[in-house]
Amino acid sequence: MRHYVERLEEGLISLLLVIMTLLVFLEVVMRFAFNSGFLWLQELTLLVSGWFVLLGASYGVRVGAHIGVDALVRLLKPETRRIVSIIAVLLCLVYCGLLFAGSWVYLEKMHLIELELEDMTILKWQAHSILVIGFGLLAFRFLELLWKMLKGEMDGFNLADEAKEALDELAHGEQDEKGNRS
Repeated sequence: MRHYVERLEEGLISLLLVIMTLLVFLEVVMRFAFNSGFLWLQELTLLVSGWFVLLGASYGVRVGAHIGVDALVRLLKPETRRIVSIIAVLLCLVYCGLLFAGSWVYLEKMHLIELELEDMTILKWQAHSILVIGFGLLAFRFLELLWKMLKGEMDGFNLADEAKEALDELAHGEQDEKGNRS
């Protein structure tokens, strides 16, 4: 079941990226080729990008795609690194909790007054519901990370390491070059 949910998440993020790209392309063509456009396209593009970013943030935590400054933390002993990382995850959960609560209050007020978007006939609370969904999903990802740290499966964030990746690519390139020359 988890596999299907993860594939659904990846598919939705990909679909949002495609939709956002097509909307921007359409906006540019309409504006510069026909000196015209639709007002609602900009608002829809903004909404789609918001959904994309908030779903993408939780996906980034799941796959370790976020870049972090952890040079100092990597110098720590594994157990100390794990404790510091647990504290960092707890702080991330507090952040998500505050934004989730604030989003809930905002959506509740938008629901009560039934305010619509400026250029589309969609209720604001429906269009902006990604706030609660996104921060809830982000908190869930941080809880997963915390659980792995508490069980001892991880001693830190699974962050992207661009410097290591670049060095690995350089080393593989040199090995291929030496292999091709002989």
